Amino acid sequence: MKRDFLAVTDFTKDEILEIMELAKELKKVQKNGKEYKPLRGKSMAMIFQKPSARTRVSFETGLYQLGGHAIYLSPNDIQVGKREAVADIARVLSRYNDLIMARLFGHEDILELAEYATVPVINGLTDLLHPCQVMSDVFTITEKKGSLENLRIAYIGDGNNVANSWLNMASRLPMNLVLGTPEGFEPDKEILSMAKKSGVSQIEFYHNPKMAAKGADVIYTDVWTSMGQEKEREIRREVFKEYQIDDDLLKLAEDEAIVMHCLPAHRGEEITDSVIDGPHSVVFEQAENRLHVQKAIMVKLCSGE
Repeated sequence: MKRDFLAVTDFTKDEILEIMELAKELKKVQKNGKEYKPLRGKSMAMIFQKPSARTRVSFETGLYQLGGHAIYLSPNDIQVGKREAVADIARVLSRYNDLIMARLFGHEDILELAEYATVPVINGLTDLLHPCQVMSDVFTITEKKGSLENLRIAYIGDGNNVANSWLNMASRLPMNLVLGTPEGFEPDKEILSMAKKSGVSQIEFYHNPKMAAKGADVIYTDVWTSMGQEKEREIRREVFKEYQIDDDLLKLAEDEAIVMHCLPAHRGEEITDSVIDGPHSVVFEQAENRLHVQKAIMVKLCSGE
């Protein structure tokens, strides 16, 4: 049966943990210079409505390491929903490829793509969700801290697609998730409500970054202005200026706290150089882990389980 990965909630708790274990093994294989090519001969179409160096390189390199081949399709190659209907794109690419990965603006487009595709579809990012990122984040935290349980994870900044995916994760794996956003920039209300109703995790919400950071084991941030929001940049810089992750805010966290950012970083805005380049930062290990976790997701989806 075809499986898609459009949201963290497409996987059960056990499946998420299974993917983490597989990613751990795949990372060992890659670090030891060994070959493991379970997807030999497989191909994946990668649709990029929104550009991203990390998403392209991690998926393309990952599938190559697994024995397959990825095909990059830029906005000029496929104009999703404009030059060609999403349903038609899904049907055609399914006849050429074994997987489809898409990085899109509208979440409704990834849902339609998955509905009409006959091969697994992976959400590389939409304005609503960024599930591959948060799967990789969890893998990074477990590498550093052992597990999520009993950790205070503080997401500080814009209640965007990353924050929404963290809420989805909180409905699967137990944690203490703390969100600190300005008023009017909260995460999606339905996703927040669902995460709270699941009862899996303790979820706290503040409009004060210092309250969110206090006692945190993990401090996480993202850009204040995402792609497509460029016209709002100056307004957002003013609204979010108290939400910068700097040395003073970091002092409110636990002594052994780690700092995360999904990149690209606007240094001097949401995070300072001293923090992102400092001893608490795991940002670049976090970026590397996209490679290993996404490989595990591709193997999982291609297994048909």
